[in-house]
Amino acid sequence: MAGGRVIQQLIRRKLYSHSTKTPALSSFFSKRDEGVDSAGMKSLRVFALLGAGVSGLLSFTTVASADEAEHGLECPSYPWPHKGILSSYDHSSIRRGHQVYQQVCAACHSMSLISYRDLVGVAYTEDEVKAMAAEIEVVDGPNDEGEMFSRPGKLSDRFPQPYSNEQAARFANGGAYPPDLSLITKARHNGQNYVFSLLTGYRDPPAGVTIREGLHYNPYFPGGAIAMPQMLTDGAVEYEDGTPATEAQMGKDVVTFLSWAAEPEMEERKLMGFKWIFVLSLALLQAGYYRRLRWSVLKSRKLVVDVVN
Repeated sequence: MAGGRVIQQLIRRKLYSHSTKTPALSSFFSKRDEGVDSAGMKSLRVFALLGAGVSGLLSFTTVASADEAEHGLECPSYPWPHKGILSSYDHSSIRRGHQVYQQVCAACHSMSLISYRDLVGVAYTEDEVKAMAAEIEVVDGPNDEGEMFSRPGKLSDRFPQPYSNEQAARFANGGAYPPDLSLITKARHNGQNYVFSLLTGYRDPPAGVTIREGLHYNPYFPGGAIAMPQMLTDGAVEYEDGTPATEAQMGKDVVTFLSWAAEPEMEERKLMGFKWIFVLSLALLQAGYYRRLRWSVLKSRKLVVDVVN
């Protein structure tokens, strides 16, 4: 009986020691497995972030290239002399730009909102403008007999139209319709920079780009293919004042002229704004002095409280 009891006690001790060691081993192996899993998850997260970044960069590049192909290359910003707060137009440049328009652009593009009288005092004298207007023939009427007649142009007449209607313009230009240039610098995004870049941006198409017959490659035009050929080349116009007629000079002058045509009141608006700012500044100083005068008595007085009486 005593031997059996001893054997039972030994078996219990073995079982107890085994039960106390097993949770420690299991917790050790579970912690090691958790460490391996966490390291694997971290590596997967890193790879996922890298993949997302690479795919986002590729998609951004694709979208940027597609946007450039659809809307044209982004135009650089040029320091136009009339863009300052108190800056005015270069009237010599307006006169040269009008000459470029007459000799290069007027064959296809109209300026239906500009009259000859608008040029008086801006780029020409009244006599010069009258002589210029008299060179054109204007259909007027009806007369006393009910018939239309032709007469020489006068100051109140608009610039002549190169085509009688839109269908005639498209037929003469292979289906393309030359836009009216009266408000072109306002009708296009980044107008002045866009028009200048478009006029001076013609080049050979890059490798892999095919331009169909009748079109010309210009990266600043939406789609890259434009029906208008390069019109500004060095020496295309002989300026009256002797200024060298380079491509960039003609582009700058005609854009200045088109900017004036879109905003002929810009100089008066800036001058009126400066006058109003000056007057309002004087009014502000007077209001400040009046406030100080009226409140100085109230702010400088002292109140004494007599608690005894």
